[in-house]
Amino acid sequence: MEILEAYDLTGSYRAAAELAGCDHHTVARYVKLRETGQSPEQRTHRARPIDDYLDKIEELVNRSQGRVRADVVHRRITAMGFTGGERTTRRVVAQVKDRYRAGKRRVFRPWIPEPGLWMQWDWGEGPKIRGRRTHLWCAWLAWSRYRVIIPVFDKTLPTVVACLDATLRRLGGVPAYALTDNEKTVTEAHIAGIAVRNPEIVQVARHYGMTIRTCVPADPQTKGGSEATVRIAKADLVPTDVNLAEGFRTFGDLETACRAFTDQVNDRIHRETRRRPTEALAEERTRLHPLPAEPFTIAFGTTRRVNWDSTISVEGVRYSVPHHLVDTRVWARFHGEELIVTAVGERGPEEVARHGRSTPGNPSISDDHYPERGDKEGDRTPRAHSAEEAAFLTLGPGAASWLVEAASVGTRRIKPKMAEAVALAKLHTPAEVDRALGTAAIAGRFAENDLIAILAHQAGRPAAEPTRASEDHSLQPGTSAWSSFGLPRDDESEQ
Repeated sequence: MEILEAYDLTGSYRAAAELAGCDHHTVARYVKLRETGQSPEQRTHRARPIDDYLDKIEELVNRSQGRVRADVVHRRITAMGFTGGERTTRRVVAQVKDRYRAGKRRVFRPWIPEPGLWMQWDWGEGPKIRGRRTHLWCAWLAWSRYRVIIPVFDKTLPTVVACLDATLRRLGGVPAYALTDNEKTVTEAHIAGIAVRNPEIVQVARHYGMTIRTCVPADPQTKGGSEATVRIAKADLVPTDVNLAEGFRTFGDLETACRAFTDQVNDRIHRETRRRPTEALAEERTRLHPLPAEPFTIAFGTTRRVNWDSTISVEGVRYSVPHHLVDTRVWARFHGEELIVTAVGERGPEEVARHGRSTPGNPSISDDHYPERGDKEGDRTPRAHSAEEAAFLTLGPGAASWLVEAASVGTRRIKPKMAEAVALAKLHTPAEVDRALGTAAIAGRFAENDLIAILAHQAGRPAAEPTRASEDHSLQPGTSAWSSFGLPRDDESEQ
Protein backbone atom coordinates (compact mmCIF):
# COMPACT_ATOMS: atom_id res chain seq x y z
CA MET A 1 0.00 0.00 0.00
CA GLU A 2 2.93 2.35 0.58
CA ILE A 3 4.16 1.67 -2.97
CA LEU A 4 0.78 2.39 -4.52
CA GLU A 5 0.36 5.49 -2.37
CA ALA A 6 3.78 6.75 -3.49
CA TYR A 7 2.89 6.15 -7.16
CA ASP A 8 -0.42 7.99 -6.82
CA LEU A 9 1.47 10.89 -5.29
CA THR A 10 4.29 11.13 -7.86
CA GLY A 11 2.88 9.45 -10.97
CA SER A 12 6.32 8.05 -11.76
CA TYR A 13 7.67 4.54 -11.28
CA ARG A 14 11.17 5.70 -10.43
CA ALA A 15 10.04 8.52 -8.11
CA ALA A 16 7.66 6.15 -6.28
CA ALA A 17 10.48 3.60 -6.02
CA GLU A 18 12.73 6.18 -4.36
CA LEU A 19 10.03 7.10 -1.85
CA ALA A 20 9.09 3.48 -1.06
CA GLY A 21 12.66 2.20 -1.01
CA CYS A 22 12.25 -0.51 -3.66
CA ASP A 23 12.95 -1.15 -7.34
CA HIS A 24 10.94 0.67 -10.02
CA HIS A 25 10.06 -2.68 -11.63
CA THR A 26 8.32 -3.68 -8.39
CA VAL A 27 6.29 -0.47 -8.52
CA ALA A 28 5.30 -1.19 -12.09
CA ARG A 29 4.20 -4.76 -11.23
CA TYR A 30 1.96 -3.63 -8.33
CA VAL A 31 0.41 -0.88 -10.43
CA LYS A 32 -0.44 -3.33 -13.23
CA LEU A 33 -1.99 -5.77 -10.76
CA ARG A 34 -4.22 -3.03 -9.38
CA GLU A 35 -5.27 -1.94 -12.84
CA THR A 36 -6.32 -5.49 -13.78
CA GLY A 37 -8.33 -5.85 -10.58
CA GLN A 38 -6.05 -8.42 -8.99
CA SER A 39 -4.88 -8.35 -5.40
CA PRO A 40 -1.39 -6.91 -5.01
CA GLU A 41 -0.72 -9.46 -2.28
CA GLN A 42 -1.36 -12.34 -4.66
CA ARG A 43 1.83 -13.83 -5.97
CA THR A 44 2.11 -15.60 -9.28
CA HIS A 45 3.08 -19.21 -8.98
CA ARG A 46 6.45 -19.98 -10.37
CA ALA A 47 7.29 -23.43 -11.53
CA ARG A 48 9.33 -25.48 -9.05
CA PRO A 49 11.13 -28.80 -9.47
CA ILE A 50 8.94 -30.36 -6.75
CA ASP A 51 5.74 -29.59 -8.67
CA ASP A 52 6.29 -32.75 -10.74
CA TYR A 53 5.93 -34.79 -7.52
CA LEU A 54 2.87 -33.06 -6.03
CA ASP A 55 0.56 -35.87 -7.11
CA LYS A 56 2.70 -38.42 -5.27
CA ILE A 57 2.88 -36.25 -2.16
CA GLU A 58 -0.91 -35.85 -2.11
CA GLU A 59 -1.30 -39.60 -2.55
CA LEU A 60 0.96 -40.32 0.44
CA VAL A 61 -0.86 -37.79 2.60
CA ASN A 62 -4.27 -39.21 1.69
CA ARG A 63 -3.17 -42.81 2.31
CA SER A 64 -1.84 -41.92 5.75
CA GLN A 65 -4.85 -39.72 6.58
CA GLY A 66 -2.56 -36.76 7.09
CA ARG A 67 -0.12 -38.52 9.43
CA VAL A 68 2.85 -39.25 7.15
CA ARG A 69 6.13 -37.61 8.14
CA ALA A 70 7.90 -35.22 5.79
CA ASP A 71 11.19 -37.15 5.96
CA VAL A 72 9.40 -40.30 4.75
CA VAL A 73 7.92 -38.35 1.84
CA HIS A 74 11.35 -36.90 1.00
CA ARG A 75 12.90 -40.38 0.81
CA ARG A 76 10.10 -41.55 -1.50
CA ILE A 77 10.34 -38.69 -3.98
CA THR A 78 14.15 -38.69 -3.85
CA ALA A 79 14.08 -42.30 -5.00
CA MET A 80 11.84 -41.14 -7.85
CA GLY A 81 14.41 -38.58 -9.01
CA PHE A 82 13.76 -35.43 -6.97
CA THR A 83 17.01 -33.50 -6.41
CA GLY A 84 15.77 -30.70 -4.17
CA GLY A 85 16.42 -30.23 -0.46
CA GLU A 86 14.48 -31.66 2.47
CA ARG A 87 13.41 -28.19 3.59
CA THR A 88 11.49 -27.73 0.34
CA THR A 89 9.80 -31.08 0.86
CA ARG A 90 8.77 -30.21 4.42
CA ARG A 91 7.23 -26.92 3.29
CA VAL A 92 5.21 -28.59 0.54
CA VAL A 93 4.09 -31.48 2.77
CA ALA A 94 2.85 -28.99 5.37
CA GLN A 95 0.83 -27.18 2.69
CA VAL A 96 -0.69 -30.44 1.42
CA LYS A 97 -1.58 -31.52 4.95
CA ASP A 98 -3.32 -28.18 5.58
CA ARG A 99 -5.43 -28.63 2.46
CA TYR A 100 -6.21 -32.22 3.48
CA ARG A 101 -7.34 -31.21 6.98
CA ALA A 102 -9.42 -28.37 5.58
CA GLY A 103 -11.43 -30.90 3.60
CA LYS A 104 -11.50 -33.52 6.36
CA ARG A 105 -11.95 -31.26 9.38
CA ARG A 106 -14.30 -32.70 11.98
CA VAL A 107 -17.25 -30.45 12.79
CA PHE A 108 -18.82 -30.71 16.23
CA ARG A 109 -22.33 -29.76 17.06
CA PRO A 110 -22.52 -27.93 20.40
CA TRP A 111 -23.71 -30.22 23.18
CA ILE A 112 -26.24 -28.51 25.42
CA PRO A 113 -26.61 -30.74 28.52
CA GLU A 114 -29.84 -31.11 30.43
CA PRO A 115 -30.04 -31.19 34.22
CA GLY A 116 -30.08 -34.65 35.74
CA LEU A 117 -29.25 -36.44 32.51
CA TRP A 118 -25.51 -37.09 32.03
CA MET A 119 -22.53 -37.91 34.22
CA GLN A 120 -19.05 -38.83 32.96
CA TRP A 121 -16.07 -40.48 34.58
CA ASP A 122 -12.52 -41.26 33.54
CA TRP A 123 -9.18 -42.27 35.07
CA GLY A 124 -6.00 -40.28 35.52
CA GLU A 125 -2.52 -41.30 36.63
CA GLY A 126 -2.01 -40.20 40.22
CA PRO A 127 1.17 -39.50 42.20
CA LYS A 128 3.32 -42.32 43.53
CA ILE A 129 3.20 -42.98 47.28
CA ARG A 130 6.21 -44.82 48.66
CA GLY A 131 6.97 -46.06 45.17
CA ARG A 132 3.44 -47.36 44.55
CA ARG A 133 1.21 -46.19 41.72
CA THR A 134 -2.11 -44.53 42.41
CA HIS A 135 -5.04 -43.63 40.17
CA LEU A 136 -7.47 -40.72 40.23
CA TRP A 137 -11.17 -41.35 39.70
CA CYS A 138 -12.43 -38.18 37.97
CA ALA A 139 -16.21 -37.77 37.67
CA TRP A 140 -18.06 -34.82 36.16
CA LEU A 141 -21.75 -33.92 36.22
CA ALA A 142 -22.42 -32.32 32.85
CA TRP A 143 -25.06 -29.68 33.60
CA SER A 144 -23.81 -28.30 36.91
CA ARG A 145 -20.09 -28.92 36.11
CA TYR A 146 -19.67 -30.50 39.55
CA ARG A 147 -16.46 -32.57 39.85
CA VAL A 148 -15.52 -35.44 42.16
CA ILE A 149 -11.90 -36.67 42.53
CA ILE A 150 -11.23 -39.92 44.44
CA PRO A 151 -7.76 -41.55 44.74
CA VAL A 152 -7.47 -45.35 44.55
CA PHE A 153 -4.76 -47.99 44.24
CA ASP A 154 -6.31 -50.04 41.42
CA LYS A 155 -9.02 -49.91 38.75
CA THR A 156 -10.72 -53.24 39.41
CA LEU A 157 -14.49 -53.65 39.22
CA PRO A 158 -15.05 -53.48 43.02
CA THR A 159 -13.07 -50.25 43.11
CA VAL A 160 -15.15 -48.86 40.23
CA VAL A 161 -18.35 -49.73 42.10
CA ALA A 162 -17.08 -48.15 45.32
CA CYS A 163 -16.06 -44.94 43.52
CA LEU A 164 -19.34 -44.83 41.61
CA ASP A 165 -21.38 -45.20 44.79
CA ALA A 166 -19.30 -42.59 46.63
CA THR A 167 -19.71 -40.17 43.71
CA LEU A 168 -23.48 -40.62 43.56
CA ARG A 169 -23.77 -40.04 47.30
CA ARG A 170 -21.78 -36.83 47.01
CA LEU A 171 -24.06 -35.72 44.19
CA GLY A 172 -27.13 -36.61 46.22
CA GLY A 173 -28.85 -38.54 43.45
CA VAL A 174 -28.49 -40.66 40.30
CA PRO A 175 -28.41 -39.22 36.76
CA ALA A 176 -30.06 -41.03 33.86
CA TYR A 177 -26.81 -41.84 31.98
CA ALA A 178 -23.15 -42.31 32.80
CA LEU A 179 -20.54 -42.05 30.04
CA THR A 180 -17.09 -43.60 30.38
CA ASP A 181 -14.24 -45.21 28.47
CA ASN A 182 -14.10 -48.75 27.06
CA GLU A 183 -12.18 -50.54 29.82
CA LYS A 184 -12.61 -54.23 30.58
CA THR A 185 -14.59 -53.44 33.71
CA VAL A 186 -17.27 -51.84 31.50
CA THR A 187 -16.89 -53.26 27.97
CA GLU A 188 -15.70 -56.81 27.37
CA ALA A 189 -15.36 -56.57 23.57
CA HIS A 190 -16.56 -54.89 20.38
CA ILE A 191 -18.39 -56.94 17.75
CA ALA A 192 -19.19 -55.25 14.44
CA GLY A 193 -18.70 -51.91 16.18
CA ILE A 194 -21.14 -52.78 18.97
CA ALA A 195 -19.84 -52.65 22.56
CA VAL A 196 -20.49 -55.82 24.57
CA ARG A 197 -21.12 -54.79 28.18
CA ASN A 198 -19.64 -56.49 31.21
CA PRO A 199 -22.64 -58.27 32.84
CA GLU A 200 -21.49 -57.28 36.34
CA ILE A 201 -21.44 -53.56 35.50
CA VAL A 202 -24.92 -54.01 34.03
CA GLN A 203 -26.09 -55.32 37.42
CA VAL A 204 -24.52 -52.30 39.08
CA ALA A 205 -26.32 -49.94 36.69
CA ARG A 206 -29.66 -51.66 37.34
CA HIS A 207 -29.13 -51.42 41.08
CA TYR A 208 -28.73 -47.65 40.88
CA GLY A 209 -31.30 -47.15 38.13
CA MET A 210 -28.99 -45.67 35.51
CA THR A 211 -27.67 -46.54 32.06
CA ILE A 212 -23.92 -46.81 31.44
CA ARG A 213 -22.75 -45.77 27.99
CA THR A 214 -19.26 -45.83 26.47
CA CYS A 215 -17.62 -43.46 24.03
CA VAL A 216 -16.22 -44.36 20.64
CA PRO A 217 -12.91 -46.24 21.05
CA ALA A 218 -9.81 -44.05 20.73
CA ASP A 219 -11.98 -40.94 20.44
CA PRO A 220 -11.54 -38.71 23.50
CA GLN A 221 -13.53 -35.89 21.89
CA THR A 222 -16.75 -37.75 22.75
CA LYS A 223 -16.15 -37.30 26.48
CA GLY A 224 -14.36 -33.98 26.68
CA GLY A 225 -15.82 -33.03 30.07
CA SER A 226 -14.20 -35.86 31.98
CA GLU A 227 -10.99 -35.45 29.96
CA ALA A 228 -10.81 -31.85 31.16
CA THR A 229 -11.45 -32.99 34.74
CA VAL A 230 -8.53 -35.42 34.50
CA ARG A 231 -6.26 -32.73 33.07
CA ILE A 232 -7.15 -30.22 35.81
CA ALA A 233 -6.78 -32.79 38.60
CA LYS A 234 -3.40 -34.02 37.39
CA ALA A 235 -2.14 -30.46 36.96
CA ASP A 236 -2.73 -29.69 40.65
CA LEU A 237 -2.40 -33.04 42.45
CA VAL A 238 0.48 -34.79 40.68
CA PRO A 239 3.83 -33.23 41.72
CA THR A 240 5.71 -31.85 38.71
CA ASP A 241 8.35 -29.23 37.97
CA VAL A 242 5.56 -26.92 36.82
CA ASN A 243 3.27 -26.83 39.87
CA LEU A 244 6.14 -27.41 42.38
CA ALA A 245 3.81 -29.55 44.50
CA GLU A 246 5.28 -31.66 47.27
CA GLY A 247 4.92 -35.42 47.32
CA PHE A 248 2.50 -37.28 49.56
CA ARG A 249 3.87 -39.41 52.38
CA THR A 250 0.70 -41.45 52.99
CA PHE A 251 -2.43 -42.34 51.09
CA GLY A 252 -4.48 -40.43 53.67
CA ASP A 253 -2.62 -37.24 52.75
CA LEU A 254 -3.58 -37.79 49.10
CA GLU A 255 -7.23 -38.33 50.06
CA THR A 256 -7.22 -35.09 52.04
CA ALA A 257 -5.65 -33.21 49.13
CA CYS A 258 -8.23 -34.60 46.67
CA ARG A 259 -11.13 -33.59 48.89
CA ALA A 260 -9.68 -30.09 49.35
CA PHE A 261 -9.14 -29.79 45.59
CA THR A 262 -12.72 -30.91 44.92
CA ASP A 263 -14.10 -28.32 47.32
CA GLN A 264 -11.95 -25.65 45.71
CA VAL A 265 -12.94 -26.24 42.08
CA ASN A 266 -16.61 -26.69 42.94
CA ASP A 267 -16.78 -23.48 44.94
CA ARG A 268 -15.35 -21.13 42.31
CA ILE A 269 -17.32 -19.59 39.46
CA HIS A 270 -17.24 -21.62 36.25
CA ARG A 271 -16.11 -19.51 33.30
CA GLU A 272 -18.84 -20.81 30.96
CA THR A 273 -21.92 -21.04 33.20
CA ARG A 274 -20.89 -18.05 35.39
CA ARG A 275 -22.14 -20.00 38.40
CA ARG A 276 -20.57 -21.97 41.19
CA PRO A 277 -20.98 -25.73 40.60
CA THR A 278 -22.16 -26.18 44.20
CA GLU A 279 -25.03 -23.78 43.60
CA ALA A 280 -25.90 -25.43 40.28
CA LEU A 281 -25.79 -28.88 41.91
CA ALA A 282 -28.37 -27.83 44.49
CA GLU A 283 -30.70 -27.01 41.61
CA GLU A 284 -29.86 -30.14 39.61
CA ARG A 285 -30.53 -32.45 42.56
CA THR A 286 -34.24 -31.89 42.04
CA ARG A 287 -33.88 -33.64 38.65
CA LEU A 288 -31.75 -36.60 39.82
CA HIS A 289 -33.21 -40.01 40.59
CA PRO A 290 -33.37 -41.17 44.24
CA LEU A 291 -30.28 -42.97 45.49
CA PRO A 292 -30.71 -46.52 46.85
CA ALA A 293 -30.27 -46.75 50.61
CA GLU A 294 -27.95 -49.77 50.36
CA PRO A 295 -24.93 -49.75 48.04
CA PHE A 296 -24.13 -52.53 45.58
CA THR A 297 -21.94 -54.81 47.71
CA ILE A 298 -21.80 -58.05 45.71
CA ALA A 299 -18.58 -57.05 43.99
CA PHE A 300 -16.79 -56.25 47.25
CA GLY A 301 -16.17 -59.90 48.16
CA THR A 302 -17.34 -62.02 51.07
CA THR A 303 -18.73 -60.58 54.28
CA ARG A 304 -16.86 -60.81 57.56
CA ARG A 305 -17.74 -59.79 61.11
CA VAL A 306 -15.10 -57.68 62.88
CA ASN A 307 -14.10 -59.29 66.18
CA TRP A 308 -13.61 -57.50 69.48
CA ASP A 309 -9.84 -57.38 68.83
CA SER A 310 -10.46 -55.43 65.57
CA THR A 311 -9.56 -58.34 63.27
CA ILE A 312 -11.28 -60.49 60.67
CA SER A 313 -10.52 -64.06 59.69
CA VAL A 314 -10.01 -64.91 56.02
CA GLU A 315 -8.88 -68.42 55.03
CA GLY A 316 -7.74 -69.09 58.58
CA VAL A 317 -5.60 -65.93 58.81
CA ARG A 318 -6.35 -62.94 61.02
CA TYR A 319 -6.14 -59.48 59.42
CA SER A 320 -6.55 -56.22 61.32
CA VAL A 321 -9.03 -53.46 60.41
CA PRO A 322 -9.56 -49.98 61.93
CA HIS A 323 -10.75 -50.21 65.53
CA HIS A 324 -13.93 -48.16 64.98
CA LEU A 325 -15.31 -51.05 62.88
CA VAL A 326 -15.49 -53.49 65.81
CA ASP A 327 -18.70 -55.57 65.77
CA THR A 328 -19.64 -54.37 62.26
CA ARG A 329 -19.78 -56.13 58.90
CA VAL A 330 -17.09 -55.63 56.24
CA TRP A 331 -16.32 -57.17 52.86
CA ALA A 332 -13.00 -58.84 52.04
CA ARG A 333 -11.59 -59.93 48.69
CA PHE A 334 -8.20 -60.90 47.28
CA HIS A 335 -6.70 -58.92 44.42
CA GLY A 336 -3.51 -60.64 43.38
CA GLU A 337 -1.39 -61.02 46.52
CA GLU A 338 -3.32 -58.40 48.48
CA LEU A 339 -6.39 -58.59 50.70
CA ILE A 340 -8.69 -55.58 50.31
CA VAL A 341 -11.21 -54.84 53.05
CA THR A 342 -14.21 -52.60 52.24
CA ALA A 343 -16.65 -51.05 54.68
CA VAL A 344 -19.90 -49.20 54.01
CA GLY A 345 -20.38 -45.99 55.96
CA GLU A 346 -22.40 -42.82 55.69
CA ARG A 347 -20.43 -41.71 52.61
CA GLY A 348 -20.83 -45.08 50.91
CA PRO A 349 -18.34 -47.93 50.47
CA GLU A 350 -14.69 -47.16 50.98
CA GLU A 351 -11.50 -49.17 51.30
CA VAL A 352 -10.47 -49.36 54.96
CA ALA A 353 -7.58 -51.84 54.97
CA ARG A 354 -5.15 -53.51 52.59
CA HIS A 355 -2.84 -56.37 53.59
CA GLY A 356 -0.43 -58.64 51.84
CA ARG A 357 -1.57 -62.26 51.64
CA SER A 358 -0.43 -64.18 54.73
CA THR A 359 -0.51 -67.80 55.89
CA PRO A 360 -2.26 -69.48 58.85
CA GLY A 361 -0.41 -68.87 62.07
CA ASN A 362 1.03 -65.56 60.82
CA PRO A 363 -1.55 -62.83 61.44
CA SER A 364 -1.21 -59.53 59.60
CA ILE A 365 -1.64 -56.71 62.13
CA SER A 366 -1.16 -53.01 61.42
CA ASP A 367 -0.51 -50.63 64.31
CA ASP A 368 -2.30 -47.86 62.43
CA HIS A 369 -5.60 -49.68 62.96
CA TYR A 370 -5.44 -49.31 66.75
CA PRO A 371 -5.71 -46.14 68.87
CA GLU A 372 -2.82 -44.85 70.88
CA ARG A 373 -3.07 -46.21 74.40
CA GLY A 374 -3.04 -43.75 77.27
CA ASP A 375 -1.61 -46.37 79.66
CA LYS A 376 1.59 -47.09 77.78
CA GLU A 377 4.20 -49.40 79.19
CA GLY A 378 5.71 -47.84 82.33
CA ASP A 379 2.87 -45.30 82.66
CA ARG A 380 0.80 -46.32 85.72
CA THR A 381 -1.95 -43.84 86.51
CA PRO A 382 -4.19 -44.61 89.52
CA ARG A 383 -7.92 -44.27 88.92
CA ALA A 384 -10.39 -44.00 91.79
CA HIS A 385 -13.13 -46.60 92.11
CA SER A 386 -14.56 -45.51 95.47
CA ALA A 387 -15.13 -42.34 97.47
CA GLU A 388 -12.19 -43.10 99.80
CA GLU A 389 -9.81 -43.57 96.88
CA ALA A 390 -11.08 -40.40 95.19
CA ALA A 391 -10.57 -38.39 98.40
CA PHE A 392 -6.98 -39.61 98.66
CA LEU A 393 -6.08 -39.05 94.97
CA THR A 394 -7.53 -35.53 94.98
CA LEU A 395 -4.69 -34.52 97.30
CA GLY A 396 -2.41 -34.24 94.30
CA PRO A 397 0.23 -36.00 92.21
CA GLY A 398 2.27 -36.79 95.31
CA ALA A 399 -0.56 -38.99 96.59
CA ALA A 400 -0.69 -40.89 93.30
CA SER A 401 3.08 -41.41 93.35
CA TRP A 402 2.91 -42.63 96.96
CA LEU A 403 0.22 -45.18 96.08
CA VAL A 404 2.13 -46.50 93.06
CA GLU A 405 5.43 -46.85 94.94
CA ALA A 406 3.82 -48.29 98.06
CA ALA A 407 1.99 -50.92 96.04
CA SER A 408 5.14 -51.86 94.11
CA VAL A 409 7.05 -52.76 97.34
CA GLY A 410 4.16 -54.61 98.92
CA THR A 411 3.38 -52.15 101.74
CA ARG A 412 0.86 -53.45 104.27
CA ARG A 413 -2.24 -51.57 105.46
CA ILE A 414 -2.27 -49.18 102.50
CA LYS A 415 -5.94 -48.22 102.85
CA PRO A 416 -5.67 -47.18 106.55
CA LYS A 417 -2.61 -45.11 105.69
CA MET A 418 -4.54 -43.47 102.84
CA ALA A 419 -7.35 -42.62 105.26
CA GLU A 420 -4.76 -41.21 107.69
CA ALA A 421 -3.41 -38.95 104.94
CA VAL A 422 -6.91 -37.67 104.18
CA ALA A 423 -7.41 -36.95 107.90
CA LEU A 424 -4.08 -35.13 108.11
CA ALA A 425 -5.18 -32.95 105.19
CA LYS A 426 -7.77 -31.47 107.54
CA LEU A 427 -5.10 -30.48 110.07
CA HIS A 428 -2.56 -29.36 107.46
CA THR A 429 -3.18 -27.99 104.01
CA PRO A 430 -3.74 -30.56 101.22
CA ALA A 431 -0.66 -29.16 99.45
CA GLU A 432 1.55 -29.90 102.49
CA VAL A 433 0.20 -33.46 102.81
CA ASP A 434 0.66 -34.04 99.07
CA ARG A 435 4.26 -32.77 99.27
CA ALA A 436 4.92 -35.06 102.20
CA LEU A 437 3.45 -38.04 100.34
CA GLY A 438 5.65 -37.26 97.34
CA THR A 439 8.72 -37.09 99.59
CA ALA A 440 7.77 -40.42 101.19
CA ALA A 441 7.38 -41.99 97.73
CA ILE A 442 10.84 -40.80 96.65
CA ALA A 443 12.52 -41.82 99.94
CA GLY A 444 10.67 -45.13 100.13
CA ARG A 445 9.20 -44.47 103.58
CA PHE A 446 5.86 -46.29 103.91
CA ALA A 447 5.93 -47.40 107.57
CA GLU A 448 3.60 -46.29 110.35
CA ASN A 449 3.92 -42.63 111.37
CA ASP A 450 6.41 -41.94 108.53
CA LEU A 451 4.00 -39.46 106.98
CA ILE A 452 3.56 -37.64 110.33
CA ALA A 453 7.31 -37.47 110.78
CA ILE A 454 7.83 -36.02 107.31
CA LEU A 455 5.11 -33.44 107.90
CA ALA A 456 6.74 -32.43 111.17
CA HIS A 457 10.11 -32.20 109.46
CA GLN A 458 8.76 -30.08 106.62
CA ALA A 459 6.75 -27.79 108.91
CA GLY A 460 7.97 -24.25 108.45
CA ARG A 461 10.61 -25.24 105.90
CA PRO A 462 10.45 -24.38 102.20
CA ALA A 463 9.93 -27.16 99.77
CA ALA A 464 13.20 -28.60 98.60
CA GLU A 465 14.25 -31.51 96.53
CA PRO A 466 15.59 -34.45 98.54
CA THR A 467 19.33 -34.97 98.33
CA ARG A 468 20.84 -38.26 97.38
CA ALA A 469 24.34 -39.54 98.07
CA SER A 470 26.65 -39.66 95.08
CA GLU A 471 30.07 -41.05 94.35
CA ASP A 472 31.64 -37.76 95.46
CA HIS A 473 30.38 -38.13 99.04
CA SER A 474 30.82 -41.47 100.83
CA LEU A 475 30.84 -42.72 104.43
CA GLN A 476 33.53 -45.29 103.62
CA PRO A 477 36.75 -44.61 105.65
CA GLY A 478 39.57 -43.18 103.60
CA THR A 479 43.14 -44.51 103.19
CA SER A 480 44.97 -41.35 104.23
CA ALA A 481 46.30 -43.11 107.38
CA TRP A 482 48.23 -45.56 105.25
CA SER A 483 50.02 -42.90 103.23
CA SER A 484 53.05 -42.87 105.57
CA PHE A 485 53.25 -46.64 105.97
CA GLY A 486 56.83 -47.91 105.44
CA LEU A 487 58.50 -44.48 105.70
CA PRO A 488 61.24 -43.97 108.39
CA ARG A 489 60.33 -42.00 111.46
CA ASP A 490 62.08 -38.78 112.41
CA ASP A 491 64.10 -40.37 115.31
CA GLU A 492 65.23 -43.25 113.09
CA SER A 493 66.46 -40.85 110.40
CA GLU A 494 68.55 -38.94 112.98
CA GLN A 495 70.31 -42.17 114.05
